[in-house]
Amino acid sequence: MPQQSLADTVSTLMERARADLAELVAFPSVADPRQFPVEECEKAARWVADAFAAEGLTDVRILDTPDGTQSVYAELPGPAGAPTVLLYSHYDVQPPLDEAAWASPAFELTERDGRWYGRGAADCKGNILMHLTALRALRAVDGSYPVSLKVIVEGSEEQGTGGLERYAEAHPELLAADAIVIGDAGNFTAGLPTVTTSLRGMTVVEVSVRTLAGNLHSGAFGGAAPDALQALVRALASLHDEQGALTVAGLAADQEWPGVQYPEEQFRADAGVLDGVRLVGTGSVADRLWARPAVTVLGIDAPPVIGATSSVQAAAKALVSLRVPPGVTTAAAQQALVTHLEAAVPFGARVSVERLSSGEAFSADTSGPAYEAMGAAMLEAFGKEMASSGEGGSIPLCSTLRTLYPEAEIILIGVEEPTTRIHAVNESVDPRELELMALTEALFLRNYAEARRG
Repeated sequence: MPQQSLADTVSTLMERARADLAELVAFPSVADPRQFPVEECEKAARWVADAFAAEGLTDVRILDTPDGTQSVYAELPGPAGAPTVLLYSHYDVQPPLDEAAWASPAFELTERDGRWYGRGAADCKGNILMHLTALRALRAVDGSYPVSLKVIVEGSEEQGTGGLERYAEAHPELLAADAIVIGDAGNFTAGLPTVTTSLRGMTVVEVSVRTLAGNLHSGAFGGAAPDALQALVRALASLHDEQGALTVAGLAADQEWPGVQYPEEQFRADAGVLDGVRLVGTGSVADRLWARPAVTVLGIDAPPVIGATSSVQAAAKALVSLRVPPGVTTAAAQQALVTHLEAAVPFGARVSVERLSSGEAFSADTSGPAYEAMGAAMLEAFGKEMASSGEGGSIPLCSTLRTLYPEAEIILIGVEEPTTRIHAVNESVDPRELELMALTEALFLRNYAEARRG
């Protein structure tokens, strides 16, 4: 009987992938004990460790990282002289936000209109299943793996607390590899095989404003008493001009993206921008997303509308994130943001800015044999040439890996195409994308091993 092809094998493994993804999504593994029990992350870590151990990886460990979370490590030596490939993903997820807004339970994988819905279905538990399905297919068809394998699955990527980065810096030999496949990205559009070659860095600050010893009756004191919430809102509004372009001194916002472009109508559809609402900023959409800094107000501590009293607010607080493009250090960008906020708060209000998490931007070198092997794998799996795009988001570990292993090729791929709605309600994954990306990864491991032997 002829040997089954990798493509056919991956196809037959998709039912198992769905069942496994359902088990993994069921863990509400938000790495914030203020929101979900830490035991849920621990159970997810154990599930991941057991899953890779079942695929023959021998040295499987759960690592306690300095931020108090756990990462899963596994490895398996390959044939003599074979290159080492590190596969990365993360099992922690964003909180579900408004669970009532989900069309199905956030932590229950649900099939609807051909897609699989659930928190983490794409980001990033779907990418864990991409890795597992690729390895299962290779093992079924070839009986073994053509490379030396390392796997690292992080437990706090979404929180940005840096546990794995600090662990890797303290144990630099652990993640050393010839090629590193970061499974936390995706195709520019569904069906178009894409590598992400640029990531913005990120920094987060918390700005606190205080004007009064305590809240005051707005009738008795409003009109003269300085309102801390109003002062904060004015400071936040000063971060952008009337077009929504960034106005922070020292942060250039005129860079241009040289690669694939993002048509405005496609972006509006992908982002769900309402009819008649204009996009913010200037330049092309690709410029704004991948080449320029961007500030977002992530949250504000203020009285909710329901239950609000007639009061002048004595204090207010906001969490502000800044995305930093390649070519700009996070420290310099963070300082520019802090300086702007401190100067922009009106009324002589007392202001303090706490510097929280940060990570550097990343730009890939695409000239090596691993990228060539990935391009061939994508062409075979999708029947289309590999595209490259930027990504406005951040993966802080990438810059750490680049520093620790400057000779390693780092490739970002995954199942997170634009309609997956990662970080939003009703996150989902297209099972066809998962299937084709798992096939791509399996073919890549074969191709890369052969290229390095040659």
